Order: sequence, then C-alpha cells, then structure tokens
Amino acid sequence: MHRKLDFHRLFGDGGMPSGHSATVTAMAVTAALEYGLASPVFAIAAILAIIVMHDAMGVRLEAGKHARVLNQLMASFGGGVAPEDVLKEFLGHTPLQVCFGALLGFCMALLMG
Repeated sequence: MHRKLDFHRLFGDGGMPSGHSATVTAMAVTAALEYGLASPVFAIAAILAIIVMHDAMGVRLEAGKHARVLNQLMASFGGGVAPEDVLKEFLGHTPLQVCFGALLGFCMALLMG
C-alpha cells in the first residue's frame, strides 16, 4: 500500500487475499469431500464460512473505515496522538479480497485432499 515491504501486514488483519475466507472455505470443502454434501458436518462448516466471509466484508470493513476517519479526526486536532491510541484501520476485506481468499481455500483443499 505504501510501496514498502511491511512484514507486520503478513500477520495482520485485512489485505489480499483474505486468510479468514481461505481457511473457512478450505474447511467447508474438506468437510464436503470427507463427509459428503448432505452431511451435518458440511452444513455447519458451510454456514460458518458464510458468516465469517459476510462479517469480513460487512461489519469489519465498515469498522476499519470508521477507524480511518477517527484517526484523521484525532490528527487534525493537532498535537501528537500516542501510538497506543491510534486505531487499527485494516480490519475487514473488500469483496474481491474475500473472493480470492475463498478461491485460494478451495484450491488448497482440493490439492491437499
């Protein structure tokens, strides 16, 4: 984003692709392969995947936008803002990041299964 390598972004929230989406999609695909599409295990995994991906694109993405505006507002009042008071802005994912995460999880489950 800032044209420099930041290793903290590898383990932080947000970004491309969505690691959360990849994980829950891989879990759902693995459940489908192991237990079948009609199994309760797959149903639970699929519902969990839908909830996690919806949350990443909805509530968490909006919370990140709010954090960005609040950080700008705090900075505009002048004076320094203590590092511990700066809000995390990278919380959620765009729909494209979630889609690529789901695609990655799907492919990994097929490759490993």
